[in-house]
Amino acid sequence: MRILLIEDDMVLGAAVRDQIAGDGQSVDWVTRLDAAGDAVRAAAYDLILLDLMLPDGRGIGFLKALRARGDVTPVIILTALDQVSDRIEGLNAGADDYLAKPFDLAELSARIGSVSRRYSGNPNPIISHGALDIDLARRSVHRDGRPVALTAREWALFEAFLARPGQLLSRVQLEDKLYAFDAEVESNTIEVHVSRLRKKLGAGVIETERGLGYRLGRA
Repeated sequence: MRILLIEDDMVLGAAVRDQIAGDGQSVDWVTRLDAAGDAVRAAAYDLILLDLMLPDGRGIGFLKALRARGDVTPVIILTALDQVSDRIEGLNAGADDYLAKPFDLAELSARIGSVSRRYSGNPNPIISHGALDIDLARRSVHRDGRPVALTAREWALFEAFLARPGQLLSRVQLEDKLYAFDAEVESNTIEVHVSRLRKKLGAGVIETERGLGYRLGRA
């Protein structure tokens, strides 16, 4: 997934960014609402992590504006405001989840996965695809009953295909899902990861439409 993190606490922001990147996801981190507005206009995000108290305003206003213009991007609020009234306000404004600071980073990863699965239309973390048994929550894959070890980046790429079965994804679309704005991406990076997934999961697991992109195939 490509995630937008809106957080002005530099220590917490760095920890959350590193946690998300360690999960193999792409994260763009901004510390102000004006920069967040620029980011959502420039890129399509799969999820937004939103602090409520920013230097240039309250995150609730940003969230309400997002929903008012029809943007349905999942939003998880991360805030030190932990009163029941604060939670109600955030959820009523259109948030999908609410996590009070301080929080455990592993719990944040779990909540990100849970929200993304609900939006994909399949809240069940256990799915089967041909010879593959996949646990989305644990980020594990078994082929013919045997575990297959994937790197964080390989998992993130495979998950992008699982979330869009049958959909053709271009190299640029996949790079946008896997890498942040400022990341340096070599021209053959996606091809290398696809090749490794095929070796580990089966030659037909990802199909190529020459010159157009890739789609999930039969495992």
